Amino acid sequence: MHFFGHLHTVLQHKKYVFLHCVKAGIVWQGIVHDLSKFSPAEFINSAKYYVGTGSPIPREREVLGFSKVWMHHSKKNKHHVEYWIDNDKGNIIHVKMPLRYVKEMFCDMLSADKVYLSAAGSKHNNSTPLEYYRKIYCSCKRMHDDTAALLEKLFVMLSEEGEDATFRYIRKLKEKDY
Repeated sequence: MHFFGHLHTVLQHKKYVFLHCVKAGIVWQGIVHDLSKFSPAEFINSAKYYVGTGSPIPREREVLGFSKVWMHHSKKNKHHVEYWIDNDKGNIIHVKMPLRYVKEMFCDMLSADKVYLSAAGSKHNNSTPLEYYRKIYCSCKRMHDDTAALLEKLFVMLSEEGEDATFRYIRKLKEKDY
C-alpha cells in the first residue's frame, strides 16, 4: 500500500482545486471538494492501487474489472457528470449540471491535469486540459449537451486566452447565462 504517496497526491490536487475555486468565485466548493477521497471506501483502494503518475482508478479496473473507488466517488461528488445520470427503464438521461458544479468540474480537471502531468514528468500547459477533455468526454455522449458545450467553451478559452481570462469569465457566469 502506498499510503503516503497517495495522500500527497490527494493533498496536492485539493490544494490546486481550492486555489482554482477561489479564482472561480466558489470558495466553499474548493474547501469541501473531494472530501470523500478520505473515506475508507475510497482511500484504502486508492492507496492500494496507487501508481504515482495518474489516478489509481484505471489500475483498480485492470485488477478487479471495475472500480469500487470510482463507483463511490462519482455518486458522492456532484462535480462529476456521472452523478447527473438517471436511468429510466434502460433509457439513460443526462441531466444538466447546475452551473456551480460545472465550474467545480472545470477546476477539478484543470487541477488533475497539473498534478498528474507533473507526477509523470510532463509539463502542463493551457492546452492539455482541452486535449484530455476531448479525448475522454467528446468521444461519446456522457453528459447533457448544455453541460458539454459550456465545458468545451471553458477549455477552449483556457487554451486560447489563458487562466486569468478564463477565470474572469467563470466568475461572471450566472445560471441564467448557461
